[in-house]
Amino acid sequence: MISLIPLFIFIPLLGFIISLLIPGKKENLLSMAAFVSVGAHFILFIIFLFYWFLNGRVALNLKEIVIYQTSNYEFYLDFYFDKITAVYLFVGSFLTFLVTIYSRAYLHREKGYKRFFNTILFFYLGYTITIISGNFETLFIGWEILGISSFLLIAFYRDRYLPVKNAVKVFSIYRISDIGLILAMWATHHLWHENITFLKLSNYELAHEHLQNHTWIGIFISLMILLTAAAKSAQLPFSSWLPRAMEGPTPSSAIFYGSLSVHLGVFLLLRTFPFWEYQLSVRIFISLLGLFTAIVASGIARVQSSVKSQIAYASIAQIGLIFIEVAAGFENLALFHFAGNAFLRTYQLLVSPSVVSYLIREQFYNFSPRAHTIEDSFPKRLEYSFYILCLKEFNLDSFMYRFFWNPFKRAGKRLDFLTVKRAFIFFVPAYLVGLVFVFNEAYIPENLHEYLPVFFALIGLVMVLKSFTERKNVQMSWLLLIMNHFWIALAISFNEHFNYSQNVLYLSGIVVCGMLGYLCLRRLKIFETNIDLDQFHGHSHKHPKIAFVFLLSCLGLTGFPITPTFLGEDLIFSHIHENQSMLALFVSLSFIIDGISVIRIYARVFLGPHVKSVYDMAYRSS
Repeated sequence: MISLIPLFIFIPLLGFIISLLIPGKKENLLSMAAFVSVGAHFILFIIFLFYWFLNGRVALNLKEIVIYQTSNYEFYLDFYFDKITAVYLFVGSFLTFLVTIYSRAYLHREKGYKRFFNTILFFYLGYTITIISGNFETLFIGWEILGISSFLLIAFYRDRYLPVKNAVKVFSIYRISDIGLILAMWATHHLWHENITFLKLSNYELAHEHLQNHTWIGIFISLMILLTAAAKSAQLPFSSWLPRAMEGPTPSSAIFYGSLSVHLGVFLLLRTFPFWEYQLSVRIFISLLGLFTAIVASGIARVQSSVKSQIAYASIAQIGLIFIEVAAGFENLALFHFAGNAFLRTYQLLVSPSVVSYLIREQFYNFSPRAHTIEDSFPKRLEYSFYILCLKEFNLDSFMYRFFWNPFKRAGKRLDFLTVKRAFIFFVPAYLVGLVFVFNEAYIPENLHEYLPVFFALIGLVMVLKSFTERKNVQMSWLLLIMNHFWIALAISFNEHFNYSQNVLYLSGIVVCGMLGYLCLRRLKIFETNIDLDQFHGHSHKHPKIAFVFLLSCLGLTGFPITPTFLGEDLIFSHIHENQSMLALFVSLSFIIDGISVIRIYARVFLGPHVKSVYDMAYRSS
C-alpha cells in the first residue's frame, strides 16, 4: 500500500505535462485533461483512504529518492501519510475537482484559458507534494511551486496594472515565508545533524533529548515555523495580502485563497506540533497571534465594500481561531474547522458574482436599518476609532512598507553611484582577492578568518539591494543578482566541507539561467529599445516566447526546483555554523530580496498594460 503514495504526485504531474502539449485553441481537450487527471487523482485517493482505514490507520513513511549525498549531508525525498495528510488531501482533491468543473464553462473563450488550466494543475502538483511530504526538504519543493503558481494566477489578467502589482506584493510575502522555512531547516540540521523526518519529529523522547541542551535553538526553530505559517496563512502583520490576491479569476480565488493555499500555514503547525508542543511560551504566542488576528480581521471584514474582500478577511479570522485550536492541542477540532472553512469559503467565492448581480436591486429599493452590534456598547470615541482603523485595514500595508520594505529601498538608493562599469571594476578584483584568501586559508589569522564570510556575504547583500532599487538599467539589475550568488558562494567557501564540487552544483544553475535571462533582455532591447524598470511595459503581449524563456530564467535564478541551485541553497545553509547568526541573516536577506527583485524585473518588463497602449488603466483597487 505504501508504494502507491508516489502515484499521488505522478498523476497531477502527468496531467500538467499533457496540458502543456495541448494547443491553446483546444478548450475541450485542455479542460478534459485537467478534469480527468484531477478526477483520477481523487478516485485513487478515495480507494487508498478506504484501504488505509481498514489497515488500522497507521502512519506511513516512505523514503523514496536520495537526490544528493555527501559524507555529512543527504538530500532525499520523503513521503508521509497520516490523519493530517488524509484530511488535507481529501479536501484538496475534492475542491480542486469541483473548481475544475466550474472553470470549464466559467472561463470559456477567455484569452488565457490554456494558461489558467496549466497553472491550476501546476498548483495542484505543488499542493500534493506539500501535503504528503515527509521532511522539510520535500515540503519546500511543494512550497516553492505553490508560491510561483500563486504569482501566475493573481497576475492572470496580465495586461492590467492592479493584478500584476498585487501579484508581486503577494509573492514578496511568500518569499518571507520561504526564508522562514529555510532558516528552520538550517537550525534543524544543527540540532539533529541530519535532515529530520516528520516521523522522527513526532517522537517525543527523541525531540526532548535534543532540546534539553539546546533550548534556544528549539525556540528559534519554532518561531521560524510560526513566521512561515503566519505569512502563508495571512496572519498579522501579513494579513493585507489576501484580499489583494483576489484580483485573479474567481475560481483561482476560491481554490487558492479561500480554501487550500491559505490553510497551509495551519498544516505546517499541525505537522510540527510534536516539536513545539512542550514549549509553553511558543504556544501562548501562537494563541495570542491567532486571537488578535481574529479580532482585527473580523472588524475589517465588516466594513469592506467588496464581497471578495469580505470573504477574504472572514477567512483570515477563522484561520486565526484555528491557530488557537492548534496551539491548545485540539488537533481533531482544527482539522474539522479547516475542512468546514475551506468548503464554506470556496462556495461563497464561487457564487459571489451571482449574489452581487441578484442583490444589486435590493440595495437600492429595500433599505433596512443597521442592526445593533456589540460595538454600540463601547464609548463613542472608541467605537469610531475602531471603525476608522477597520476602514484603513489597521494600516497593515503601511506597516509593512514602513518597517520592512522602505529601509531596504533607502539603503539601495544610497548606491545610485553604482553603474555596470563600476560594479565590474569593483567586482572582479575584489572577488579575485576573495579567491586568493580561500585558497590560502591556512595563512589567514584566526580573528580575520571569522569575519571574512560575513564581509563577503554583506557585499552580496549590497549588490542585491542595488538591484532591488534600480529603476533604469534592467540589465545591470539582472547582472547584480548574478553577482550576489557568487558572493554568497565565496562567503560559504570559508566554512569547512563546502568544497569546489558543491560550489559548482550551486552556481551551475545560476550561470546558465543568468546568461539565458541576459540574452533575453538583450534581444528584447533590440526590438523595443526602452525596457527600463520605472513602469510596467507589458512586452509579453508582443513577445510571448521571450517572456516564457525569461520566466524560466527567473525561476532558475531564484532557486526554483528546476536547476541544481535548489539543492545548492539548502547546501549553503547546512554549511553555515550554529554560531554564525550574522552570516545566516545576511544570506537569508539576500535570498528574500533576490527573489523579489527577480520577479519584479519579470513583472515590470513583460507584464502590465502595454507601454504603447492608448487606453487608460485603473491604478487603484476598490
